[in-house]
Amino acid sequence: MSIIELGEVHGDDASMAPAPRPPRAVGRPARSVAVLLLAAVVLAGAAPVPGRMVSPVPAARAAAAYLAEDGVFVVDPPTATGDRYLTAYAPPTADGGVRRRWQAPLPRTGDYLGVRVERGLVLVLGISAANGVFQTTAFAAETGRQRWQHYGRSQPTADGGPLLIDDTTDEPAVLSRVEPDTGRVLWSVPIPPPSNAAYQVHDGRVDRFVLVQPTGEVQVHDAGSGDLLRSVDTLPGDRSAFQRVQVVDDLLLLVPPGGTRLLGYGLPDLSPRWAADVPLVSYVIGCAGLLCALQQTGGLQVLDPASGAVRWSDPGLDTLTDVRRGRMLVAGPNQRYAARDAATGQARAELGQWNLVPTLRPDDPLVGVRPVRDGRLVVAELDLVAGRSRIIDVLPDVVGNCQASLPILLCQRLDGSTALWRLPE
Repeated sequence: MSIIELGEVHGDDASMAPAPRPPRAVGRPARSVAVLLLAAVVLAGAAPVPGRMVSPVPAARAAAAYLAEDGVFVVDPPTATGDRYLTAYAPPTADGGVRRRWQAPLPRTGDYLGVRVERGLVLVLGISAANGVFQTTAFAAETGRQRWQHYGRSQPTADGGPLLIDDTTDEPAVLSRVEPDTGRVLWSVPIPPPSNAAYQVHDGRVDRFVLVQPTGEVQVHDAGSGDLLRSVDTLPGDRSAFQRVQVVDDLLLLVPPGGTRLLGYGLPDLSPRWAADVPLVSYVIGCAGLLCALQQTGGLQVLDPASGAVRWSDPGLDTLTDVRRGRMLVAGPNQRYAARDAATGQARAELGQWNLVPTLRPDDPLVGVRPVRDGRLVVAELDLVAGRSRIIDVLPDVVGNCQASLPILLCQRLDGSTALWRLPE
């Protein structure tokens, strides 16, 4: 099957797929020529595709599969006796075969929500069906031997050791650092209620965490040692008001009582930087060197991180989904995606109607899928910079529930089984 490129869309140009209406700031519905192109690709999916390799994962139909750097991990459903297992599979061989590396019993804690590999450990997150308590179990990545188990969710730290956040028990929440090989707790710091903590992350790893005490004192701690680095009183004269805290890059952002302002402090010294009038802030993320403050009413204000000045705003922006290389990915009605310029808010391209697929790494290409007739699944790369949706393949007999790290795709088939696809590049 040839790859059809649907180019950059501006104004009256055709987009890739029809829909009842596009996002507010993007453009007009697709024209019939794009529908014909898509139909041609769908028909082409009936024939074998050069470069596509399919590898069935030998797992039960009710199992949950997780894509990893070095293969696939499968959490099996409970047996008749209630036992559960974690199975590790190696990457497919040249002939498409999938070999089992090891299998290990899982604690009977309830449901399992995720599996990830972190510096020689396989970390499995479970949650109790009875009380909603999170629990992390660590296995040796090479052998499957269980290393340790603790309450809480884990975050990687700058020097590789797990930081466990236990904020789901009836006891006061705590942050704990554990030794990777043994699980021995090295230190613990209580989290002020109601779990008011934020984390400074560089390259996907926590190097500092920030706690806001009920008295108004803000504390910055080192994630490696737990040591207190700096503290400052932010509520003189009001000792009991609740403040929300968030960290974006090297800024601590504080929403003081009343929720009508956003305060910026430098990290780690907690030097005051600026105050901005941003009402009803829900959360803030980094947007290509700027700050995107999403409001509880659905609007967006984009701020200069140096001064807090508003660069642009949109009172009714569709859902902000991702930001990459100066472009924002927004989702409108019916999951129609569009690209906008982060610096100005200007609409750049309509990318079509998709279900966005979770990716293994933050910098993996964005992948969208959409079911079509006869149980086929269209797979495309959403390129924000080029402003286009590039159809990669059309897979037969696939229902969805996909994970991706192109050119690898992990999906569930119509019969409930799971498979890996190596897609054409």
